[in-house]
Amino acid sequence: MINEASTTSKHAALSRKFCVAPMMDWTDRHQRHFARLLSKRALLYTEMVTTGALIYGDKERHLAFSDSEQPVALQLGGSAPAELATCSKLAENWGYQEVNLNVGCPSDRVQNNMIGACLMGHQALVKDCLSAMREACSLPVTIKHRIGIDDIDSEQFLIDFVGEVAKSGCSTFIVHARKAILKGLSPKENREIPPLIYDRVYKLKTIYPDLEIIINGGITSLEESLAHLKYVDGVMLGREAYHNPWLLTSVDEKLYGDEPFAHTRHDQIRAMYPYIEERLKLGDKLSFITRHMLGIFHAQAGGKRFRRYISENAFKTNAGLEVLEHALSLLPESTEQNSFAQPLKSA
Repeated sequence: MINEASTTSKHAALSRKFCVAPMMDWTDRHQRHFARLLSKRALLYTEMVTTGALIYGDKERHLAFSDSEQPVALQLGGSAPAELATCSKLAENWGYQEVNLNVGCPSDRVQNNMIGACLMGHQALVKDCLSAMREACSLPVTIKHRIGIDDIDSEQFLIDFVGEVAKSGCSTFIVHARKAILKGLSPKENREIPPLIYDRVYKLKTIYPDLEIIINGGITSLEESLAHLKYVDGVMLGREAYHNPWLLTSVDEKLYGDEPFAHTRHDQIRAMYPYIEERLKLGDKLSFITRHMLGIFHAQAGGKRFRRYISENAFKTNAGLEVLEHALSLLPESTEQNSFAQPLKSA
């Protein structure tokens, strides 16, 4: 079954100036629908989907999304060129606008299947994977990777890795500016303990000016994003964009020059109602959707009450929009602080 999104838009030019990172268990179709209400411009990514899950599993479950989420990119996890080629073609058929190869995840589970950051130790294989993906579809094929792994983390290693992989024809490199430590650290620790070395990512752009270099890792504001954009082509935010989604309401104006965002947080919660009603009729639980919306009142007075009420009630049998309406009633709209996207501080 082809995704309900229009396949005619899949070849549209993409901007990767601002991206929301693929995050396991977080960037599902519900989160992406909500994020798109806050920014029309941000490029959104799926969770990583392994090639095995697509080839042998439920394609509808893993690939379906709606046209309202576009532009959306599919991130794949795998290391067999033929399987990645098959899944890249699926990405095209289902209407995605980009397919991305995960060469950054450090978890033990994916390492055991030769997926993720461990592939940085196999440059030739990564090149073959990307070549096969590019041959199988007409979508942009990109890669997301670290600056190194374990003790293989010199500046020259990164330069050589990108140079070799670029021979596949891949021209977009999304670089998490930390190395991955494959043994002894959890995925969470791998996002926090290895130091960020942004200068190495900047240097890639000077050495390979014709490549598109997107920087990722530890970025928590649009002010920081604008600072990075002086040296690279784009920025990718992960957890900050998830836990503080209101940040997205400034993206279109501050990074793309669009009109200022002109809706309140209350507006955006209620803008989700038609989607929520549709998904409830299809059998989804309210909590599946609202868990992605809890951060909308981040740093706002009463935000904890809002989050607590939803967390305690959205999972209940037959929970519906009344849960959200009651949660909003705990936060009178007349007292909402910082209702609109805030101007950036002067540099």
